[in-house]
Amino acid sequence: MARMAAFIVLLIPGVMAAAGIKFMRDTLFGILISPFPWIWLQFIVGILFFILGFGFFAGFLFHRDRKKGKVAERWLK
Repeated sequence: MARMAAFIVLLIPGVMAAAGIKFMRDTLFGILISPFPWIWLQFIVGILFFILGFGFFAGFLFHRDRKKGKVAERWLK
C-alpha cells in the first residue's frame, strides 16, 4: 500500500512536468492552447510546470535515498 501511495505522489508531478514540456513545445510551433491569452504566457507557464514538477520528483527521490543512506557522504546530515 505504501508503494501505491508513493506512486500516486510521484504521478501528479510527473504529469505536471510532461504538461510543461507540451506547453513549451506548442509555443515553439506557434500553437496557442485555449486557456492562455498570449503565447509568451503559455511558454512561461510551461517552464514553471516543468521546473516545479521535475523539482518535486527529484526532491522526493533525494529525500528517500537520504533516509536509506544511499547518497554520497557529503549529502548525509
